[in-house]
Amino acid sequence: MCAAPGDSAEWLDAVAWNSEGLAPVIAQEAGSGQVLMLAWMNRAALQRTVELGEAVYWSRSRGRLWHKGESSGHVQHVEDIRLDCDGDTLLLTVRQDGGIACHTGRHHCFFRRLAGERDSWETVEPVLKAPEAIYGE
Repeated sequence: MCAAPGDSAEWLDAVAWNSEGLAPVIAQEAGSGQVLMLAWMNRAALQRTVELGEAVYWSRSRGRLWHKGESSGHVQHVEDIRLDCDGDTLLLTVRQDGGIACHTGRHHCFFRRLAGERDSWETVEPVLKAPEAIYGE
């Protein structure tokens, strides 16, 4: 991860944060290009991500910053951060510790595929580690 941008907040101001002060973030695996997950960041999460070189998101369910891997150990080491053409979506290229990005114990969060006559979702990716073994009861 590169050194944090200067003290100026201009780089943070370039992000088109939504009305809740958030922007969607895609985490993509370095090397394979696999999309691991989609999460959200606010200004503080993006700034902390840059400072640490590890992904820090805004947890909408917890209502607080969430350092990816804080309870699972599955930290995302950030290699690159990109901002899309509209300035409203971030892309992180990450190295995923433990090979598990999803809280369900799978490699990535996109493990269901629209199946058959397009009327149901089928699970197409295995659980690599049971969530109970990752997080406890």
